[in-house]
Amino acid sequence: MGLATAEDYAGVMSQRVASESRPLAASWLVRLKEILPLAANEVFASDQLLDHIPSLVVEIAAYLSAPSDNEIAANAAVMAKASELGILRHQQQASVHQLLHEYEILGDILEGFLIEETARLGLRPSTAECFQVQHRLTRAVRVLMRTTVDTFVAEYTSTIQGQTERIQAFNRTASHEMRSPIGTLVFAATLLDTAGVRQDPQRLDKVVATVRSSAERLTWLVENLQRIARMGDTIDVPSQQRVDLGVLATEVARQVQDMADKRGVTIRVADGWPTLVADPARVELVLLNLVSNGIKYADPAKPAPFVEIAAAETPGEAVAQTATIRVLDNGLGIPKLDLPTIFERFFRAHAHLDDQLRNSGSGLGLAIVGDCVQALGGTIRCESKEGEGTCFYITLPFSSDVHSSSSPG
Repeated sequence: MGLATAEDYAGVMSQRVASESRPLAASWLVRLKEILPLAANEVFASDQLLDHIPSLVVEIAAYLSAPSDNEIAANAAVMAKASELGILRHQQQASVHQLLHEYEILGDILEGFLIEETARLGLRPSTAECFQVQHRLTRAVRVLMRTTVDTFVAEYTSTIQGQTERIQAFNRTASHEMRSPIGTLVFAATLLDTAGVRQDPQRLDKVVATVRSSAERLTWLVENLQRIARMGDTIDVPSQQRVDLGVLATEVARQVQDMADKRGVTIRVADGWPTLVADPARVELVLLNLVSNGIKYADPAKPAPFVEIAAAETPGEAVAQTATIRVLDNGLGIPKLDLPTIFERFFRAHAHLDDQLRNSGSGLGLAIVGDCVQALGGTIRCESKEGEGTCFYITLPFSSDVHSSSSPG
């Protein structure tokens, strides 16, 4: 079968690619499963995006026979689909190299299809006709690839800037907060060097208590800085591991046991925990801060103060994809008016009770918790009643390598 013009050959090939868009997209998916470190259902993680891929192939097909002034780049809907793929691959922590390889595979699949169909249909296009169709195919794939990569890089850059700003803000805050206890320790050391304090047991006890409180506050700040450092410095190398939540909760309870014993608080770790794929340092930091808060704000008027870490039921349709952790205490509770602001930096609901409860703090604990939960792709909510106690619910995906934009709440 001979064809007189490039438009004729291009038109036939355009129709064949469009009619076979779904099988071609399926072939691409099969190849991607072989190269991407993802579960099969995560390569195109939503039905909407899965439907987009055949649409991209259809648009490439249309461009094979389109005049030069009707380029694929002018189609905003198609560019949006390519951009969505870039956002997904950023969330999946892919690399630019992977993206380039993905489109290289798509181009190979489409080229192979054109060759097979040309032979199957018995077409005999001229060399010029072949080059014209090949040129349009290459250009269409390249335009889509550039859009996906540009979106990926923009998301990557935004994430780095956001992480840098959070780290800088925390470092400024930590430096500011360290000045106060350090100054207190220096002043207390000067007092301890005076005969008047050494010879007065009551004054000596007060100075020793001040030293202990300031040292504990410094220790808390340093430990949090160390834990944050362990989370990893780059988004290219996340710490994704299988996390047995029961083992992690038990370890958290062990770390705060001395603190709990001094205040007469019982730490309870329930049974029946699931396993997640997540960053264990962030999960640990979330639980440490919440359990420590439960201990610090135990109600001294109650005969059996406790903090409990347990798995909880996940409400709604997310049961199969997420797990929920509950951190419950029977402490002082949080005033209702304060609940909307508890995750803000420097906020402390019971700062006026520091002397009575022998507490000190910077108001960073729950802000850190909120940042960690967000980075894990989860959500957190708080239920509290003043005088009765507080319960935090942390819902995390079973695989939290997708960074969510959800805010604490």
